[in-house]
Amino acid sequence: MTLSNLPPLVTVFGGSGFVGRHVVRALARRGYRIRVAVRRPDLAGFLQPMGGVGQISFVQANLRYRQSVDRAVAGSDHVINCVGLLLESGRNTFDAVQDFGARAVAEATRAAGAALTHISAIGADEKSASTYSRTKARGEAAVLRAVPDAVILRPSIVFGPEDGFFNKFATMARFSPVLPLIGGGHTKLQPVYVADVAEAVARSVDGTIARGRIYELGGPEVLTFRQCLETMLRVTDRKNPFVSLPFGVASLIGSIASLVPFVNPPLTSDQVTLLRADNIVSQAAISEGRTLEAIGIEPALVEAILPSYLVRYRQQGQFTRLDRTA
Repeated sequence: MTLSNLPPLVTVFGGSGFVGRHVVRALARRGYRIRVAVRRPDLAGFLQPMGGVGQISFVQANLRYRQSVDRAVAGSDHVINCVGLLLESGRNTFDAVQDFGARAVAEATRAAGAALTHISAIGADEKSASTYSRTKARGEAAVLRAVPDAVILRPSIVFGPEDGFFNKFATMARFSPVLPLIGGGHTKLQPVYVADVAEAVARSVDGTIARGRIYELGGPEVLTFRQCLETMLRVTDRKNPFVSLPFGVASLIGSIASLVPFVNPPLTSDQVTLLRADNIVSQAAISEGRTLEAIGIEPALVEAILPSYLVRYRQQGQFTRLDRTA
């Protein structure tokens, strides 16, 4: 095979992360050459079996260091930025990763003459009270300034085997006698399956969806925070009671928990701020055809997927007998 006949090269920043690994799998199935750009390539070897021999390569890159970003992007046909934070740690702040980092990737992509797909989040808003949402919005703006025809994908809460939402509360249900209903549990969410997000990313690389647009990705159901926890408890066969936790109290607890060194807090004050607003696909996105359904992807139901990975949280794991009438 001559160089000109090689499949396109796609560089995936954050390819070993929760969303990134599913993106790599979707691209590998399509036959693309994949360059995984991560801070620790030595910890990303588990991605290798997803592709054929030589199909997946690795490069060290850190969004805080522009030269490493430029090096990772060089020679790419398409670039995907899957990097995002839910929790700040050391120098990996929201500003450094989701604002400066997004701009660095976009500018490097423009310099390389490549196409760009950027993963953001529903709720990205420069006027938001949440630092997470403000930096997501600034990152989007930087991307569109550098690469006006970039595809921006805004998922709602993403769920799947390695998620930080259902797994977090399922773990909590194992050790805590009660579960917190933050703000009474009324916040509306639209959980979207990680494989559906990855498929949308892959289609943007295929060129089968319109470029220069912001897509909002949500699952087929709008669920309240309480309904999400009830679904998790049903799947894990647990009956933990709920305790309503006002936003102010939850924010205070999150602030205190964040001060404990060397421990990832179960909740931060910024995450509490995020829960003050619904996280669902907008009516504008629906009417303008900027959703999963509009690009031909039928999103998976939460209850269809959760048993495949939450089974380990049952009392006897996969051996737990759910039908007690038998």
